[in-house]
Amino acid sequence: MFLFCDIDGVLIPFPAADGTTPATHHRDHVLPTGYDKPVTIWLNPAHGPLLAELVAATGLQPVWCSSWRGDASHLIGHWLGLPPWPYVALPHLPLATSRPNGYLWKRDYVAAHANGQPLAWIDDDFARPADHDWATTRTATGCPTLLIQPDPSTGIQTEHTNSIRRWALTLELPRSA
Repeated sequence: MFLFCDIDGVLIPFPAADGTTPATHHRDHVLPTGYDKPVTIWLNPAHGPLLAELVAATGLQPVWCSSWRGDASHLIGHWLGLPPWPYVALPHLPLATSRPNGYLWKRDYVAAHANGQPLAWIDDDFARPADHDWATTRTATGCPTLLIQPDPSTGIQTEHTNSIRRWALTLELPRSA
């Protein structure tokens, strides 16, 4: 039973039209694999404990599902104080849109990674109704699926993790001691 977590638009908010980011977020610079110059990021230090508590309370297995791929744990998660998480091995595709087939391009890779297990997935870019219909169908066929879609200008909020917690507690998942 998985918790898939995107990064851009979820943990790193997209700046507003005037270039501002939430006051809760701290600016930093990181050097992703394959980049020649550092990239500016904005992270909220409260998000690490928020996610760690969610994982401990629910027993969900956290997995990064982001174009940050293998850099997610050591550039983002580490900054937030999270232990290393595995990540979905997303390919590097030449995409002109995040929904080339009418649904979020990561969806098939998430489904393969989950391998028929229940999942909660936090991403700011789900396609309506395609991704939500997929989640409903998956749930109806015995694989509980919850999609959480934060506003990309503010990212994940406590209400999102509370929704996941309530959902997970309706399932029979092992919990941390």
